[in-house]
Amino acid sequence: MQNRIEEARLVLSKTNSSDKEVEERLKEIQQAASGMMNSEKYESNAVWKEILRPSPSVREMLIVGCRIQCFQQITGIDATVYYSPTIFKEAGIQGNTKLLAATVAVGFTKTLFILVAIFLIDKVGRKPLLYVSTIGMTTCLFGLSVTLATLGDVKIGIILGILAVCGNVAFFSVGIGPICWVVSSEIFPLRLRAQASALGAVGSRVSSGMIAMSFLSVSRAITVAGTFFLFAVISALSVCFVHTCVPETKGKTLEEIEMMFESERDRQGAEVEMEDAERLVQRE
Repeated sequence: MQNRIEEARLVLSKTNSSDKEVEERLKEIQQAASGMMNSEKYESNAVWKEILRPSPSVREMLIVGCRIQCFQQITGIDATVYYSPTIFKEAGIQGNTKLLAATVAVGFTKTLFILVAIFLIDKVGRKPLLYVSTIGMTTCLFGLSVTLATLGDVKIGIILGILAVCGNVAFFSVGIGPICWVVSSEIFPLRLRAQASALGAVGSRVSSGMIAMSFLSVSRAITVAGTFFLFAVISALSVCFVHTCVPETKGKTLEEIEMMFESERDRQGAEVEMEDAERLVQRE
């Protein structure tokens, strides 16, 4: 948009494998930028109007982008990290030194598996990693709930509790933790990306705050084990969400992703129209 074409070409040369692909991508971006500059449709007020009164395809993008940000937090990852000493005490660990060591292990696991995600995200794809992440988190959260409820203060319970917490953090960090930000930046067209991604980020921060502030109160009401069982149920719902709503964006251009949402909406609309027509024929 600022006519810095050679700089754009240089960046594209680092992210594409051939000169031909670089020129194709550059041409697509120039066309998109030209449309944004030459049309009043994409002024700031018009963008918010399009977000607040979205077309079916944009509505689908907003649902995916905002929900994945919320699911990232309401599965309880911040509560797990913030209150890991409380969780480990519940599992039976005594002494500040042991609690500190277990908490450091959680932080180390989180950092390590974020690095793993960096290497895997473009090789494996977004959706497979999301499946691994959400299914793994559900298993660990359920396991932690059962462990805290039945094996508290028992040595095997302490070991299983630490493994469940570290496993939950590992699965989060290799999948939905970083990928939700990647997907949120990829599914929106250029004209909407800044505002729509900001809405998703607001949803993420609000969800995080709600979970963090309510964890102790909820755990007193239904026990720590019950709280993590609730997180396990929410995590199971996130698996269903990934399966039904989140598209695979690996290797696709922004234009292809936008067309994918439009095609999916058109297909669903055609199915609804066909069902209505069949009902009408049956009545007649």
